Amino acid sequence: MDVVKKISIDEVIDKSDQIGLIDVRSPGEFKAFHIPGAINVPLFSNDERARIGTLYKQKGPHIAKDEGLKIVSPKLPHMFETIRKHAKAYDQTVIYCWRGGMRSLSVASIMNLMGCYTLQLDGGIRSFRKRIVGDLEAFAQEEKPYVVVEGLTGSRKTDILLSLKEKGYPVLDLEGMAGHRGSIFGSVGLEPNSQKGFECMLWLRLRELSDASYYMIEAESKRIGRVVLPEFIINGKENGTRFHIHYPFQKRVQAIYEAYEPTRNEGAVYEAFIKLRKHLNPAFAEEVEDAYQQKDYYKIISLFLEHYYDPKYSHKFKDYKSDAISLTVSSVVEGVARLEEELGKMVMVPKE
Repeated sequence: MDVVKKISIDEVIDKSDQIGLIDVRSPGEFKAFHIPGAINVPLFSNDERARIGTLYKQKGPHIAKDEGLKIVSPKLPHMFETIRKHAKAYDQTVIYCWRGGMRSLSVASIMNLMGCYTLQLDGGIRSFRKRIVGDLEAFAQEEKPYVVVEGLTGSRKTDILLSLKEKGYPVLDLEGMAGHRGSIFGSVGLEPNSQKGFECMLWLRLRELSDASYYMIEAESKRIGRVVLPEFIINGKENGTRFHIHYPFQKRVQAIYEAYEPTRNEGAVYEAFIKLRKHLNPAFAEEVEDAYQQKDYYKIISLFLEHYYDPKYSHKFKDYKSDAISLTVSSVVEGVARLEEELGKMVMVPKE
């Protein structure tokens, strides 16, 4: 059997549009973090991987390998056909696992033996992770100014920023990357991202914005769900030019209702309330509980804004050393227009 040739992560990134990527790790590993554009053709399911790992620890490598062979053998024809079809669309096909070890080597060897030439990623996805960490450290050294959009909960900040992103402005959609809106209710209806997954998406976006002279972000806490923001973004937020969006209270209530869809995500909303309840005033918590029993979600949102989130965030805004530029708007379209007007005054316009 021919020796499987290896390819570096730098070469894979440089030729990404010409390379088909095959991730042979378990679905759980793939979901937590994978190279963008890769497809998952797993050797083991999540349960099978856990069983093999337990055998390795308790009975040793030989027994674990024997069991692994029994599990994988029936899957090989389907795996081969899946990879072969995928490979037709690319100049090269690269197989990877976690460290560039047995899993990817075994699959690449079989593919090559069957006449479908593949390469093995040197160092596995761990080499990609090292590249991301190194590049983020380099991005952290850049001295680009930040434009920060803040406002009370429901002020349509995210929608305004996403509209600006579509227009070509250098927006970092931190909540989108995190798969979380930031509060204890922030995961409702969303799929929270892992730290590695978030940093991969951030890395991709920062590479896209390499020529941008500044970044635009929403004012976020250091933690968004499971994700911790890099220190350079926190510093950018604290020292950036701030715009405070003022949005009508009832429209904020409506915006939150539409974003969280409480009738569709009733269980998740109530579960988040239970987690938060111990931090609430007992009388307030009881009033919210009564509204939950009546399924009066507009009242629940109004109560949380008036008695919890608005006081909480109004206090946080006072921690900044400088004043924000206030923009009173009544729609996303107006918010976008007002911000574009202000950015124009600062000569911060999107590149053509």
